[in-house]
Amino acid sequence: MSTIAFTAGELPDEYEDLRRTVADFTDNVVAPVSESHDTAKTFPYEIVSGMADMGLFGLPFPEEYDGMGGDYFALCLAIEELARVNQSVAITLEAGVSLGAMPVYRFGTEEQKQEWLPMLASGKALAAFGLTEPGAGSDAGGTRTTARLEEGDAGSEWAINGSKAFITNSGTDITRLVTVTAVTGQREGRDGTAKPEISTILVPTSTPGFTAEPAYNKVGWHSSDTHPLSFDNVRVPEANLLGERGRGYANFLRILDEGRIAVGALAVGAAQGCVDESVRYAKEREAFGAPIGSNQAIAFKIARMEARTMTARAAYYTAAAKMLAGKPFKKDAAIAKLVAGEAAMDNARDATQIHGGYGFMNEYLVARQYRDSKILEVGEGTTEVQLMLIARELGL
Repeated sequence: MSTIAFTAGELPDEYEDLRRTVADFTDNVVAPVSESHDTAKTFPYEIVSGMADMGLFGLPFPEEYDGMGGDYFALCLAIEELARVNQSVAITLEAGVSLGAMPVYRFGTEEQKQEWLPMLASGKALAAFGLTEPGAGSDAGGTRTTARLEEGDAGSEWAINGSKAFITNSGTDITRLVTVTAVTGQREGRDGTAKPEISTILVPTSTPGFTAEPAYNKVGWHSSDTHPLSFDNVRVPEANLLGERGRGYANFLRILDEGRIAVGALAVGAAQGCVDESVRYAKEREAFGAPIGSNQAIAFKIARMEARTMTARAAYYTAAAKMLAGKPFKKDAAIAKLVAGEAAMDNARDATQIHGGYGFMNEYLVARQYRDSKILEVGEGTTEVQLMLIARELGL
């Protein structure tokens, strides 16, 4: 696809065609079953299969790996459209590509790419990114999971022990791979003191000793798959090291920077969904003999929701454009994640208020958006972490 270019806010044809296709799929396939999956807390395998058939999981990958030959912005557009109606489905795509397959594409050997990317790009299999630990959330450098090189029957092997927390797409029937960050030794820091050497290692989920523990009982994202993971002397070949040894910390920071743009897109979709539902309801619902949208208090609230959404969309578009142009984008990604996450939460709160008592009923989309949106101020870097990153990029 071509370089992102905007004229009066319009997308180039190839992006607009993709957006419309995903929007149609969202409205006609995802929307009708979203409430039932959310209520039953079931993973939407039939929706994921449909997304796979559309090639969404392969959007940013080259055709040589069975991808669609698109780019990261195309992925973001798809995620945004899905999140209008179902954040669980949107995060399944985001995590499956940005956190699951992208580390292999960015840092894998050609052999690793050939082994894993066609499977993951097809959407017939999912991968997860095992970073967060029970005692190391925002402090990702506090990793306690260890991986030691030991001699095994087939040569040198990594023996992995430890645990991970809040890992998306890690326990589905089609999950085949988890990329794990682990301490593989010690290195000398800039201040001369010993620091943990963190590396990333590919762990097939069929490996003995790997366990996806029972799924979490979450406030929202009920049809997204999220598990704690445990590693009990999990042994994989030395060749499963992903990227250079000791570069795991730096590599996953790059992955998280990219992921913040995609989560920003997801949050924009959620915010837009709240606007759409509120406009529809304000036109249909009557009180005191007139549609409630004729009440300036309601109209102005929705106007602010639209302004938040447009501002957040511009932020993630800007970050994506810089990323694709090869320019520094860390600050822009943090800003996109920050403003979009807050827009989603604020819009969900306002949409629930506009809907009154109906907004408190789970069968209404705005109620689900309200429950789902809070994690957008926490996952892939909290609001406070984004502020820290922005301040740091400003030299503060």
